[in-house]
Amino acid sequence: MRRILAIACVAAAAVALLTLGTGAGDSSDGYKVRAIFHNAFSVIPGEDVKIAGVKVGKISKLDITQDQKAVVVLDITEPGFQDFRRDAECTIRPQSLIGEKFVECTPTQPRVTGAAESPKLTPIPSGEGEGEYLLPASQNSRPVDIDLVGNITRLPYRQRLAIIINEFGTGLAGRGNDLQQVIRSADPGLRQTDRVLKILASQDQVLADLARDSDIALAPIARERDKVADFVTQAADVAEATAERRPDLEKNIQRLPSLLRELRPTMVRLGGLADQAQPVLSDLRTEAPSINRLITQLGPFSRSATTSLVSLGDASVPGREALVRSRGIVNDLRTFAATSKPLSKDLKELTESIRDTGGIERFLDYVFYQVAAINGFDANGHYLRAQLLVNICSLYAVKPDASCASKFAPPESSQRSARAALDSSRTEGRTPALARSEAVLRGMSPEEALGKTPVADTANAGSGGETAADAPALALPSQVLPGGGDEPAAPAPNPSPAANGSASDAPARTPSQNATAALLDYLLGGGP
Repeated sequence: MRRILAIACVAAAAVALLTLGTGAGDSSDGYKVRAIFHNAFSVIPGEDVKIAGVKVGKISKLDITQDQKAVVVLDITEPGFQDFRRDAECTIRPQSLIGEKFVECTPTQPRVTGAAESPKLTPIPSGEGEGEYLLPASQNSRPVDIDLVGNITRLPYRQRLAIIINEFGTGLAGRGNDLQQVIRSADPGLRQTDRVLKILASQDQVLADLARDSDIALAPIARERDKVADFVTQAADVAEATAERRPDLEKNIQRLPSLLRELRPTMVRLGGLADQAQPVLSDLRTEAPSINRLITQLGPFSRSATTSLVSLGDASVPGREALVRSRGIVNDLRTFAATSKPLSKDLKELTESIRDTGGIERFLDYVFYQVAAINGFDANGHYLRAQLLVNICSLYAVKPDASCASKFAPPESSQRSARAALDSSRTEGRTPALARSEAVLRGMSPEEALGKTPVADTANAGSGGETAADAPALALPSQVLPGGGDEPAAPAPNPSPAANGSASDAPARTPSQNATAALLDYLLGGGP
């Protein structure tokens, strides 16, 4: 039991020696802290005061309070540490094996970002220690010295400790709180341990999640232990290669601060870009499925485009030759473009003038009024002057006709083709009306086409028969002429030249010629 107690005390002392603090403050002169300790054994004035291992002042004097507690006045000479807060702590620690002591302080406890700072220590307004900043004993502690721990194993301390342990339950019955306060004041390591345990207790769920997530994370590593071992081996090789290039790495590290200074503006702009790109990335995340589908469908399209690209490459060879040969044309076009620039400018101004002044509308007005001025009109209104063109090529035919080849045929062939057209209604089953119309258009008289008079024989025209000059003029069917009857009118007798007194007077018109003249007068607006 004694051995266990000795080991526990030594462990508590070791934990207390490892407890460190940090702190900093504002600069001012004459900053003194009046720290109260339950015990200040072996502490003398002039010893160091340290914060996080850095000397910031010295012990100026020692005193005793009315309740028999030690007063250690700390003279903080470093300006950067003259700002002790109400949560500050000070501990007396051994400085060497010969018994020298120093005071290590923590001006304020670490806090999370954004948490409020603890208030500053208030100076003593009057009385003993006036102007000094009071740090109560509840904030300070003193670790157990190593020599006191060693005295436990020596007589008579060993026997006395046994008596204390045997009588511990009886002597401290009902004084658990006082004993806890004594232990905490005697060993700050226990206080730190208690804080650690409270933090761990408040983070039990986080620790449970950590254990569970660690199992999940380590399971794949366990399955890939060979790869992990290979990674360690490769890391060793990398470390060895890094060691061989130590001088170069040292030069790079020396240049790193200047690089970071030059990189700072770029990183600031990059941060601004990241802030501005956040909405874009959010929208891109929303469209990610569509983009994935596009990329997936782009594969077949790319493979199909390979053939086109190959053909384009093949076409580029003659295309290059064509471009080289077209250099002269390009030069001519350039010369033409330079020469036509003034003309284009004038043409632009002309077209803009026509557009702005309504030139197109005025031209259309001219066409409208001109047409209205030249058209004929009667009591019913205006009518279009036109001429009816009727020939054999305007009729429907089922086979090509050589006479429609814009060539003039001799009269004999016209008579033969007229008879052939008239006979086509019997031989080819053609409509009789179309056959008779074509025969009239080819030179046959309407009476002959209708069968009222025999067809003239032109075969013997050169041997005393009727010549082409004696053939009757073209006479259209009376049904297609305005004012015509069912039967063609009888030809009027031609007056003799002597009766008119002039041999140059025009001969009288035939009924067909009168009908044609009446049609033309009607269409062209002539006549009485």
